[in-house]
Amino acid sequence: KYYLGSGYAAKLYYEEMDPAIDPLDPDNAIYIFNGLMSGTFASTGCRSSWCGRGPLTGIWNEANVGGHWGAELRFAGFDGLVISGKAEGPVYLYIHDGTVEVRDASHVWGLDTFDTFDKLVEETDPKARAAVIGQAGENLVRFAAVMQGGRDHSRAAGRGGMGALLGSKNLKGIVVRGKDRPTYADASGFRDLVKEDNAHIKEHSLPMSAYGTAGGMMGAEAKGDVPIRNWQEGSWAEGAKKISGQTMHDAIWVKHTFCHACPIGCGKLMEIKDGPYAGVRGEGPEYETLCGFGAMLQIDDMEAVVRSNDLCNRYGMDTISASSTIAFAFEAFEKGLVAADELEMEGEARGLWGDAAAAHKLIELIAYRRGAGAYLAEGTRRAAVHLGRGAGEFAIQVKGMELPYHDPRAFVSMAANYATAARGACHLESLAYWRGYGVEFEGWHEGEHDRFATKGAGKVTAEFQDYIGTYNPLGMCKFVAKTGFTPQNMADLLHKAMGWDVTAEELLQTGERIFNLKRLINNRLGTTREDDILPGRLLTQPRPSGGAEGNLPDLETMLAEYYRVRGWQADGRPSPERLEILALRNLPGPGISE
Repeated sequence: KYYLGSGYAAKLYYEEMDPAIDPLDPDNAIYIFNGLMSGTFASTGCRSSWCGRGPLTGIWNEANVGGHWGAELRFAGFDGLVISGKAEGPVYLYIHDGTVEVRDASHVWGLDTFDTFDKLVEETDPKARAAVIGQAGENLVRFAAVMQGGRDHSRAAGRGGMGALLGSKNLKGIVVRGKDRPTYADASGFRDLVKEDNAHIKEHSLPMSAYGTAGGMMGAEAKGDVPIRNWQEGSWAEGAKKISGQTMHDAIWVKHTFCHACPIGCGKLMEIKDGPYAGVRGEGPEYETLCGFGAMLQIDDMEAVVRSNDLCNRYGMDTISASSTIAFAFEAFEKGLVAADELEMEGEARGLWGDAAAAHKLIELIAYRRGAGAYLAEGTRRAAVHLGRGAGEFAIQVKGMELPYHDPRAFVSMAANYATAARGACHLESLAYWRGYGVEFEGWHEGEHDRFATKGAGKVTAEFQDYIGTYNPLGMCKFVAKTGFTPQNMADLLHKAMGWDVTAEELLQTGERIFNLKRLINNRLGTTREDDILPGRLLTQPRPSGGAEGNLPDLETMLAEYYRVRGWQADGRPSPERLEILALRNLPGPGISE
């Protein structure tokens, strides 16, 4: 009913949850689960979901990560872990061949994620995989990430602060190593189908393979999709070109990097050899990071943005929330709400837009909770409350989660998605904006799509949430869907791997079941219809220029349609009738009546 990954994690959390337990309380468990396909040779079958009550938002959170850690966890004999409590001092887990060891980590506490990765692999097994936290997680930064893969192939379970959840347990990392391998209901049929899928995925992901998500920077700017100066401006064409994936590829690209069983290879290892950032080497920034530390701050120095990404990866910090929080700080300083000494600025106070050194300093302050970093590490919602004086007007977040960098004024269905997504503002829960970029799904979503149309946007949002919501439970990368991989394709894969006779319709209903279960969790944690909102800046201030000039989303109309499609009541709760259809009516646990 729930597959594995975030679906099964949500089921367990619903059964065990206690709303009185604070996210950073030792009794708040973290649920780490592979998807059904993680560790198989299914296209991109590598991902794990890190789930539970999120430190940033206080509601359901899942942070999904690729790389090789999830596959190795499967090889070590486990589908998932549930971790609660708090160690007396710093520890790490070493999981290998069906056993779990708790080992001392005092010698790596205080190190960044790259150095921690190197040391833990060195003292366990040279072929082990490690997922670790840096200083941000140790200091309970509410958007601290869990990083895996080391400096040459770093991948983040980034959003919502699951690194802080590990830090609250004195858990520096989890190292995994194993020799077990999955079995299949129809191994030869599964292999043949995966070969077909890989050929299709490769053919339809050539730009992604060449430049990664960073290659979409210029095209997104042309659509009016890239947020600029904390969501205030409309055009930044020259800046987008200067920091694009194409520019990085020509200047500092070293090689492509691949997650387990991935035919795409969107990762890009970069190295800066000259200038003020000489010696910086690591996974290059993706689209979201380019937007956040580039356009959002109006920094068009490509190597400075690469350095911002490197710092966040080292400290173990979500680049979306980090950059959005820094943009908030820049604007707060501009409005006189933050003093220069809080930002450890030297010399005469000045405007900060375009100031890479200030961005780098703020990353450090946040990671160590020093100066203004003490409250910025809480995220923009809490920081705005701390500052007061109207700061909430430019804290661009939903339910405490800072918005990712796809503008709902450019793709209006994203307004409905951001307002209703389970973990707060999250583009990855629907990815409906792909339709606006021309992605079609044969037999499911085909033909023209008007990215500015209100009518139908609520329905599209719900349908994409249901389909895309199966990817984390299945352990597969959502970039597969971007190639037009359909629900039927996924059902066929499930049949060969598991022996289940699953139709496309049943797969979509499973996605709907999981989405509604997460809504029940959030209802239990206090979420209502009043929380399904967007920041006022995105509903009342149109972009002044560019590809989405003058457009605003009609959120209320879209939400009315969305609620009808979902079968939700006016208060934001799923109706008993819909829960009955989804087999969610009488789940063990806190119950819908509460």
